[in-house]
Amino acid sequence: MTTRDRVHIHDVQLLSDDWYVLKKTTFSWLRRDGTWQRQSRETYDRGNGATILLYHRARRTVILTRQFRLPAFVNGHDGLLIETPAGLLDHASPEERIRAETEEETGYRIGAVERIFEAFMSPGSVTEKLHFFTAEYEPAQQLGAGGGNAAEGEDIETLELLLEDALTMIRRGEIQDGKTIMLLQYAALHLLAPCPEPTREHAVPV
Repeated sequence: MTTRDRVHIHDVQLLSDDWYVLKKTTFSWLRRDGTWQRQSRETYDRGNGATILLYHRARRTVILTRQFRLPAFVNGHDGLLIETPAGLLDHASPEERIRAETEEETGYRIGAVERIFEAFMSPGSVTEKLHFFTAEYEPAQQLGAGGGNAAEGEDIETLELLLEDALTMIRRGEIQDGKTIMLLQYAALHLLAPCPEPTREHAVPV
């Protein structure tokens, strides 16, 4: 039996189609004990997106952004979130979109990108699936000031931080954006992991 066999959709009600699409769906779910349970859930559909961590291997630095986020502000944060560059796909491929978003937000024109994983960021209510990328950068690749699209209300600051400083900012609560934390931790584990201390057996004689 597939998951589709366990879901019966009864009704879909459109609640809002302003900024994005909010729907209320009434359905029945076949539970593991064999009984059907009727439920209703609201889903917010804003499309899928992509995000990227730019890193410089030799300097152990990363490029992040800072911008105002109203939902965080109304939940008690000052609203200025430090994040990795990101954007909705808008019918483009994830690779195409993340290159365009990176240049628009940070001014960096990057080449090859590496897709590392995909994740649903808030599956209890938001349909969005996010494609995660990394790419190496060089200072000479910053061809513009970035800042985002002013017509869409974006006012984005570009930050270059040492990876160690960014990880410390997570622990201090200065970086609270989920996708950014995931990518910084990925970098610490796989991209910019510190070199291990030489063991006694492999130590270079002096």
